[in-house]
Amino acid sequence: MEFSRRTQRIRISGIRRVFEAAGEDAINLGLGQPDFDTPEHVKEAAVDAIEDGRAAGYTSNVGIDALREEVAEYVGFDASPENVLVTSGASEGLHVAVQAFVDPGDEVLVPDPGFVSYDALTKVADAEPVPVELADDLRLEPEAVKEAVTDDTAAFFVNSPANPTGAVQTEDDARAFAEIADDYGATLISDEVYDRFVYDGEHVSPANFGENVVTVNAASKTLAATGWRLGYVVAPTEAVDEMVKVHQYAQACANASAQHGVAETLNDERTDEEVKRMSDEFEARRDLVLERLDEMGVDCPTPRGAFYAFPRVPDGFVEECIDRDVIVVPGDAFGDAGEGHARISYANSRENLREALDVMEKVVAELR
Repeated sequence: MEFSRRTQRIRISGIRRVFEAAGEDAINLGLGQPDFDTPEHVKEAAVDAIEDGRAAGYTSNVGIDALREEVAEYVGFDASPENVLVTSGASEGLHVAVQAFVDPGDEVLVPDPGFVSYDALTKVADAEPVPVELADDLRLEPEAVKEAVTDDTAAFFVNSPANPTGAVQTEDDARAFAEIADDYGATLISDEVYDRFVYDGEHVSPANFGENVVTVNAASKTLAATGWRLGYVVAPTEAVDEMVKVHQYAQACANASAQHGVAETLNDERTDEEVKRMSDEFEARRDLVLERLDEMGVDCPTPRGAFYAFPRVPDGFVEECIDRDVIVVPGDAFGDAGEGHARISYANSRENLREALDVMEKVVAELR
């Protein structure tokens, strides 16, 4: 068998390799999903759609009208239902965006360190990822993006709040990124799946400030529904028309029951209450992790959102933690500039976090 150049350029993510190394009783701080159940009223809405037959067949390629209307209301910038494409999770949303805007040989700017899909999806498009190193506080600086742009730049990724760092871009950053996209004719792909988990400051979408922005989001984190595979892309209508061409052949449509469940609950007050409960707990866990890392003498820029910390760790830290059944992800799984860091997910109970941090403290002491 001869395989395509596209698949030969990518590999299974470092996150997945760490998962497979985990023992059965390990404390997994490598998992990028909320450790909460999907809110009851959201589940009930999806079950109702199954029981009354609304989820039995295909939906429109672009998604059901009710969900597109709710997403347009939710996003926080000027959008209409015609600007919304419903996808099978944010993962597919990122994929169709890259396929619609990037040609073979184009350059795509990716944060380094940054979410693993950005580099891989660029390579699947037979394009060239160009790493842009983060600042010391782990933000992506607009000036660094501007300096990296060339005539071959087709698109660039912004992720706020960010995986793996927890960094949150400022409103000024968001405006600057949108201006770069407009000025240089590049497409800004804004990954906003952690938009409701911001602990310091607030989330501001670049789509408030420019036209060349494709916004990707999902129910996965906000509704603790990663397994539902329900995401969406918000973009100018002509961009939606192009992205749906890829989507219809890859997926036909997103999961019907998930669409109905989210459509009926996305902007519900009960949803707001549940999201706040999760966010408050994540913030408390963040503070616990930061306090303990500081006591160990481990430097960690304060994560202002998402549910990850990205401390600078001594050589051998990740391996020693895994050997002692505490799973963390090596920073270089997210790009070369992540070397010397580890990603710690605090989407786990405080009890487990305390136990894992006790192990980390011993590891740090032994490695120094």
